[in-house]
Amino acid sequence: MHNVKITELYDLSHTAAADYLRQYTYPWEALKGISSFIIELGKTLSPDEYDNPSENVWVHKTAKVFPTAYLGAPCIIGANTEVRHCAFIRGSALVGENCVVGNSVELKNVIIFDNVQTPHYNYVGDSILGYKSHMGAGSITSNVKSDKTNVVIKSDGETIETGIKKIGAMLGDCVEVGCNSVLNPGTIIGRNSNIYPTSCVRGVVPENSIWKTGGVVVKKN
Repeated sequence: MHNVKITELYDLSHTAAADYLRQYTYPWEALKGISSFIIELGKTLSPDEYDNPSENVWVHKTAKVFPTAYLGAPCIIGANTEVRHCAFIRGSALVGENCVVGNSVELKNVIIFDNVQTPHYNYVGDSILGYKSHMGAGSITSNVKSDKTNVVIKSDGETIETGIKKIGAMLGDCVEVGCNSVLNPGTIIGRNSNIYPTSCVRGVVPENSIWKTGGVVVKKN
């Protein structure tokens, strides 16, 4: 199932987690170590470039964090990123450069590449969002199955047993998710693909595709 590999989904030049992610074949394999990785990376950051407002929280001096935002440890906020009013970063969040974490957005155990936008009422948990990906208002990642069993990745009759109970969504570079969509546990969206608003998405969406109403998937022209 080559289309769900890290090398197929992401340009690793757009994240501080590049070396960390290169250890793995599939993106969900990286989820369990995000917290430890952030703490170790944070210790290497220059105090000339990053503030350290609390233990294991690092914020680039050019980032803008609004006063009502909550930054839970461990987390790193990259250069020129905005963390807006009432954003709730629960912890284990690596947020890249030039990102937007909007009002009432919740992040937990995530790697957010550079230039990603989660601008309005999004929940992103146990997920990796690729370069220039965008989640429309109200779109969320669902990270636990209703029966609480381990997440299985499914595509074209193939399955991968992850052995992990909590996996949200893996968005490739330049993915657009429409407003009020739900990305079910283990959803993988390939590079440059679009999801129609109010969609309920599951499984693997190939790169350069459009997920349309009713789950119809078509290739982009």
